[in-house]
Amino acid sequence: MLLATAHKGRSNVMPMSWHLMMEFEPPLVGCIVSNRNHSFGMLKASRECTLNVPQAELLGKVVKCGNASGRSMDKFAKFGLTAAAAARVKAPLVAECYANLECKLVDTRLVEKYNFFVLRVVKAWIERPRTRRRTIHHLGWGRFMIAGKTVKTSSRMR
Repeated sequence: MLLATAHKGRSNVMPMSWHLMMEFEPPLVGCIVSNRNHSFGMLKASRECTLNVPQAELLGKVVKCGNASGRSMDKFAKFGLTAAAAARVKAPLVAECYANLECKLVDTRLVEKYNFFVLRVVKAWIERPRTRRRTIHHLGWGRFMIAGKTVKTSSRMR
């Protein structure tokens, strides 16, 4: 997952290791952003972001984004990513990503203690024509997982 933020006319993008789906209705996502990262302050100040799901072919760019600071550079320009306009937030979408979630910060009670942000998804985008989704997921310390086999079971959920 790539977290993109924007504040005072500047954008930043960074890989995000720790995130989880918290609720379906309303759609809530929790994520941890280190207070040492430039995006931490931007997210706190703007109270919005995008979460962008990269495909396996973006792995090299994702790693480069994670090894560079947005304080001193425009990572979109430096690493050849396209910032696309979002519909409901000021933070950009990452056009090369398979899916993008526009989010607003709704709960900050755990930010000071745990760097844990609770975000509400206000708009979702998905690249439908792609049939094989090989999304990447950062596991920490330079390790990534490429999504594999999907298993469908019966469910009572709509």
